[in-house]
Formats: sequence, structure tokens, C-alpha cells
Amino acid sequence: MGSYRVCMCFTRKFRVTEAEPPADVKEAFLKYADGGAQMSVEQLRRFLVEVQGEAEGDDATAAAAENIVQQILQKRHHIAKFTRHALTLEDFHHYLFSADLNPPMNSKVHQDMTAPLSHFFIFTGHNSYLTGNQLTSDCSDVPVIKALQKGVRVIELDIWPNSSKDDVHVLHGRFEFLKALLVWSFSVIPVDFLTVTAPVDLLKCLKSIKEHAFSASPYPVIITLEDHLTRDLQAKVAQMLSQVFGKMLFCPESDCLKEFPSPEELKHRIIISTKPPKEYLEAQNLKGGESLRRKDSEDDVWGSEPSCLTAEQEEEDKMDNGMTDLNPNNEDDDDCDPGFREAPEYKRLIAIHAGKPRGGMKESLKVEADKVRRLSVSEQALEKAAESYGTDIVRFTQRNILRVYPKGTRFNSSNYKPQVGWLHGAQMVAFNMQGYGRSLWLMQGMFRANGGCGFVKKPDILMNANEVKVYMGDGWHLDFKQTHFDSYSPPDFYVRVGIAGAPADEMMKKTKTIEDNWSPVWEEEFTFPLTVPELALLRIEVHEYDMSEKDDFAGQTCLPVAELRPGIRSVPLCDRRGEREKLKSVRLLMRFDIS
Repeated sequence: MGSYRVCMCFTRKFRVTEAEPPADVKEAFLKYADGGAQMSVEQLRRFLVEVQGEAEGDDATAAAAENIVQQILQKRHHIAKFTRHALTLEDFHHYLFSADLNPPMNSKVHQDMTAPLSHFFIFTGHNSYLTGNQLTSDCSDVPVIKALQKGVRVIELDIWPNSSKDDVHVLHGRFEFLKALLVWSFSVIPVDFLTVTAPVDLLKCLKSIKEHAFSASPYPVIITLEDHLTRDLQAKVAQMLSQVFGKMLFCPESDCLKEFPSPEELKHRIIISTKPPKEYLEAQNLKGGESLRRKDSEDDVWGSEPSCLTAEQEEEDKMDNGMTDLNPNNEDDDDCDPGFREAPEYKRLIAIHAGKPRGGMKESLKVEADKVRRLSVSEQALEKAAESYGTDIVRFTQRNILRVYPKGTRFNSSNYKPQVGWLHGAQMVAFNMQGYGRSLWLMQGMFRANGGCGFVKKPDILMNANEVKVYMGDGWHLDFKQTHFDSYSPPDFYVRVGIAGAPADEMMKKTKTIEDNWSPVWEEEFTFPLTVPELALLRIEVHEYDMSEKDDFAGQTCLPVAELRPGIRSVPLCDRRGEREKLKSVRLLMRFDIS
């Protein structure tokens, strides 16, 4: 029972009623209970096999049915658990609507992890040490720890000399870019006009990586270093890496790998990736950058629709002219002393050699028979290259690694459309994990696949069609105040459901709005034909309709279509940041028919 105070004069009460099981649930119960009032363990096992797609004749399926009955009776009927061993219709409905007992995906690693690293999409962070925006936020090991705990497998650290040039700090070079820009623009502003937020010691970051690297996944963590160091400091970094990680470090036996090892071979290993020192002098003459432009616009507080982000770039790209040489912070571009010599101890630890395009994109994408490497491009560079060199990019990524990083003007730590990289085989689509918005939801959705281990096998292209039915939702009255959505009445919920993936597959559809109901029932079915199901993410968003203002956010999730379990499933929703902590009770009851 909820109450609302109106005009401070009287209290109006609303009763939260529990919705009845949907017709499909009632029909399934009657069928598998053979028309009886209770469903036995064996009857539930048949339902699991024939409707939910569990394996026939598998002992695990029988054990699962037994466990479901035990847990439901223990939770709902403390006394009845001793007197009966079967489910009523309400028990059966409760099981189907349980996110713990009936999740939409398999929670275990199930893909072939013995293929080379280049055969996988890898959960990749960008500027992993920043606590917030790209300009003024602090540098810390805390966001690194959070990223690892969420399953991120690629951590990026920008390493610079400290003020006395005798130690190494992790720091964002964007401040140097702003200083250069102001000097270039006005000529009279002192270089020290801008203050730099406090850096974080490299050693502290490395120790935190060691402690938390495998808290979410046993598969390897790759550290990409954006290196701005002298030879002496590189030697010091090599000593730090060796002391902190010891035998955890994967050090190749030869200068260049001929083929990448597999995630299975690299379990519990740390891999270093950066540009080999000998290339730093060459990089001095190849500097390029992205300009300081207007802040990214966003349609609403949840972020622009990912499909709109590409179109926004065209106008922004027009503002690049005359400012392309000011940014010293583009990945793999480094300031070097003319007398620079490589530190051999440091070079020996670099397992994945990195570089940026040189001599034209066509030349950069050449595949070499005797070595593999990592190539880094910005999101705009990939968009442009894909128009002319799409086939070359895909061929390159069959053996080599392509890393895509956000454009330099994403000052608010926003993100871009990840499918452009994935559709061309890019393994490391680097994201600002400290941000939020729809693009980040898609990234989080993709890496819920394969048990959330941070590595998802790249797909073969198939043709497929899938049906999704949204039955009902519940739990908002437990996680939100009675007046959160509307001060004077219960909320008016609707669901947006659709696909993010290959351009031909992308679409969004919407249910009707159910008015004045904390437990809405929609009973609506949608069909989504797919050309590339392995890259398809099912997008689910719930909003509360507001006639006079912008509709309120009420939960979201993204699920990889290829991982969805068929049948009737409980789908828990997340908050704007993709976390469940604040929406512990909110979930939808849905049906998936995956062909």
C-alpha cells in the first residue's frame, strides 16, 4: 500500500497489486502439470527441456529442476517445504520471474578460448585512470580497480616523468594540449596558466592491477602504455613491472610474435603493449592530432542514440583545420630527446608491439607473414578508412589487433558507436568506462557474453530471425519512492526494445503505455530479422511517460542475442551506469524464441 500527500490537506492511498501470471505462463503450467494443481520435479524438468531449451537426458537438468523446487518452497512456503515437493501456479510464476533462478543468459564461459587473441573482441578501457571527465578529473587507481572488477581486460595508462624527472607518474596529457592551444591562439598566455590535477604514481597503479586483475576473470590483462619517458625512466618502469608482476608477466622469447597466444594459454598473465622504443624518433615526425572543438551534444541525460553519433562527426570534422599539430597526447605519439636510445630491459617486456598508421592507411594495413602487431586509430579515422579499405581492415584483424580510441573532443568522457569497430573485426574498441550513456550500455551488453570473462569470440556471418515477447514488469515500487515518477498517481510505464548491431539489423520498437500501474502487463511480441546475430545486442529500456516533461528513466539492459537462452525468462534491469545495486528488484518477464 503506497500513499501520496496532496496539497498538504489529505492523503490518497494506492494499493500495489500483484499481477496475475500471463496467459502463456498459465498455459505452460496446465500443460506440464497435466492439468493438475501442482507441478512435480519431473514435470518441471520436462518444461526445462522442451520450453527453456535445457539439455535432454542431462543429469544437470534434473538436478536444476530439483534445486528450483527446493529453493522456491523454502523461500515462499517455510512449512510446506516439509509437506509437499511440487509447485503451484503462483510458485511456477515466481520461479519464472526470478532473476537468480531463471536468468536470460548462461553465466559460464563456453566459447573456444584456445584461439589466438586476435580472434576475440576484448573488453577495453580508455584513459583508465581518470575519475571523470577528460580535462579536469583526478587521476587515481580507483577507476582502474573498478574497471577490472567489471571485467575490463585492457587497461590504458599514460606515463610521464614527474616534475623532478626522477620518477614516473600516470597523468593525462590533455593539459599539455590545452597549454599549447592557448599559447598558439593568444601568444600571450603563460604556459603555466593551467594547473594540472594531481597525478597518481605508476607504482600504485601497477600494484592495484596486480591485486584486482583476476577478480572478475582468469583471462589475461593487457596494459597499454602511452609512453612519454626518457631512456632512464623506461628502465625504471621495466624494473617496476618486473618487481610487481614477476612471473605473471608474459615476455615473448623473440622480438616480435609470429602469432598471438590464446586467452587460455595466457590465463592469469599480464601483457604489456606499447610502441617499441626504437620507433620513438620516427614518431616525432609523424605527429597528428584532434582539435579542441565544441563539447559533444547529447539528446538527453542518458546520451545520444548510438546510431546518431556517427552523423555528428561530419560537422565536427570541419573544425579540424589549422589545429592538427597541437595535441601531444594522441596514442603512441611521443616527445623524444634527439639523443634517445632504447632501454633494452623495457623493450624485452613489450609483448604486443603497437603503432599508428604511417605511409597511408593501405600501407598500414599490410599483413606480414612473420609477425603480428597492434595498430591504433581514432574513431574518425576508422569511419573514413572503412569507406575505402573495409576489406583490408577485416583481413588485417584476422591476425593482428586493431585498437580504436575515442576522439579527443569527448571531454565529458562520452563514447561512440562500438559496432563500427566490431563489424570490421577491431578487437580493442576502447571506451571511457568512467562515463555513462547508451553507447556504454552497448559495450557492457556485448561483454556480458561468454560468462562475462572479457573475451568474446569474433563471429561468422549468419542469417537469422528472432522473436521477443515482453510480458510484464515489476519491482519499481520496491526500489523507488512512491512519488519518484509522479507525485499524484502511480507511474505510466512503457518499454523500448530493439537491436543494436549491423546497420541492416538496427531498429527500436515500443510497447503501449500502461497507465497508473506499478506492475505493468504489456503482452506484446516483436520480431527482429538479423544478418549478423553474433554482433546483435538486444536493447531493453523502460521509461515512464510524462505528458508535460521529458519521460523518466526506469531501467535498462543490453543482452547479446547470441547468448540468450530460449523460453520464458526473468530479465533484471540496471540503472543509467549499468549497475544493479540501485535496481535490485526491477525486472521484466520476457520470452525469447531464438532461431
